[in-house]
Amino acid sequence: MDIRESVKESSVRLPFTIRENSLLAKLASYKLHAPRMALTLGKTIHLYNCSAEEFMANERWVNHEMEHLRQFRKYGLLKFIFLYLLESIRKGYYNNRFEVEARSAESGEME
Repeated sequence: MDIRESVKESSVRLPFTIRENSLLAKLASYKLHAPRMALTLGKTIHLYNCSAEEFMANERWVNHEMEHLRQFRKYGLLKFIFLYLLESIRKGYYNNRFEVEARSAESGEME
């Protein structure tokens, strides 16, 4: 199931698609040993073991993934994937600067 959403970023709207029961999110969930997963790739938020309604009701989780949407928009698909993977190799998932930024955005107070 795909659900089209839009979230306001200043005066610019960020369109995105939600894909439930995503194999990609399932693989990430397995790798990170997480019971539920949201993974943003380009303009699509992939979910595993979580409905779109549950995801959208969790403001912190939505804010986290919105930051990844902004990162993809800033760097472009291929450049962001390259930078994200390089950062993960160098610093690990938790200390990856893109994840640090996304966690900072969870409270909704990040510019």
